[in-house]
Amino acid sequence: MIIALLPNNTKELAQNIAIKVSQFLKNRKVTVCMEDQIAAAYGVIPLSSVSHESIDFVITMGGDGTILRQIQHYPMISAPIMAINLGGLGFMADIPLDEIDASLENLLAGLYQIQSRVAMEGQMNHSSHFAVNEIVVHRAHNPCLIELAVYVDGHYLNTFSADGIIVATPSGSTAYSLSAGGPILTPELNALVITPICPHTISNKPIVLMPKNEIVIEYLSFHQPVEITYDGFTYDMMSTHEKLIIRPSARSFRLVNMPDHDFFSTLRTKLEWKGQLK
Repeated sequence: MIIALLPNNTKELAQNIAIKVSQFLKNRKVTVCMEDQIAAAYGVIPLSSVSHESIDFVITMGGDGTILRQIQHYPMISAPIMAINLGGLGFMADIPLDEIDASLENLLAGLYQIQSRVAMEGQMNHSSHFAVNEIVVHRAHNPCLIELAVYVDGHYLNTFSADGIIVATPSGSTAYSLSAGGPILTPELNALVITPICPHTISNKPIVLMPKNEIVIEYLSFHQPVEITYDGFTYDMMSTHEKLIIRPSARSFRLVNMPDHDFFSTLRTKLEWKGQLK
């Protein structure tokens, strides 16, 4: 078995956990690899020395941002991700520090489930990017609202006068979209949500679509170019009358789910819901 460890190496805690996890796995005869620039410091083999197809699992140590970074920096690695949470408000990274050893034992024993989640791709001109959480069109340096026309499968939906538009997957529904007033979608749902950012008209509400729908966003305003971001990492600029096409991706995003972990308990914990059974 080959496992790639991808910690948030800017955090000392992540570095310490990576040492413990790598030793745990090596003691059980698992081949461990890490990013080339840090592999020697941890006594493991460099990521470039193994074929990406041969990697059985990826273990991230950080938060949801660490997962997204891994996906954006290593799109060729399709192995399921087991995510150890060292951050705060993380919905995908759901393994707490006190459950690391038990989760690793479950992983090696095959006591887990793999959840495939919706992903999408955004294309503009000849540039195409993959996104797990969200694709955001934002006004960037424009000091005023911008106008964005949205089409779904060729049908005109609306022109939004707003700071921008978020197109989110169920995974991304608890991120920027939620902050902008979008709904929470359960991870296994096959859907996308379009959420306007601070729309001028308060009747402009989020709308949930099937992921098979093709979404086209056209920038109408005669202002400076606006910014398109993919999961907060990769970005493009879009000028007046240029169009962004968003389609479902043939590639899915796979997470390792451990026993006794469920999305609703994560919601209650992360959002600090106080309701109790009576």
